[in-house]
Amino acid sequence: MSGRQTTNLEIRCAELGHRLASINDMDEKVLNAALAVLEEQGPYAMFLYVRARHSDVTRDVETQTLSFLRDIFGDRISRHTDIIRAVEALAESLDDLLFARELLRTALSYARYHVKARGGGGS
Repeated sequence: MSGRQTTNLEIRCAELGHRLASINDMDEKVLNAALAVLEEQGPYAMFLYVRARHSDVTRDVETQTLSFLRDIFGDRISRHTDIIRAVEALAESLDDLLFARELLRTALSYARYHVKARGGGGS
């Protein structure tokens, strides 16, 4: 058996979702809107949207998400301290960008479930 460690990405997405849902001032409306932008326009647009419309949660969303993506993509984005620059680096590979988009979609869905479970709706 090799020394390679496997990661359950579904669980990692659920953990990120829990962290996102735990951000102060995070509600279902923010998550629904971010998810809609992500699905229609992609990760770059989603982070711009959050910066423009939800400045109260921007820093925490970006910090949590950048940490998550660094853990998944490693050296591809490890030198980036800004989520937008990290997404640009991922966009150099369509496969990586689409994979990141799918991971973020899953994490945001889990975040919505966590917010609903605690009764913090908003939409």
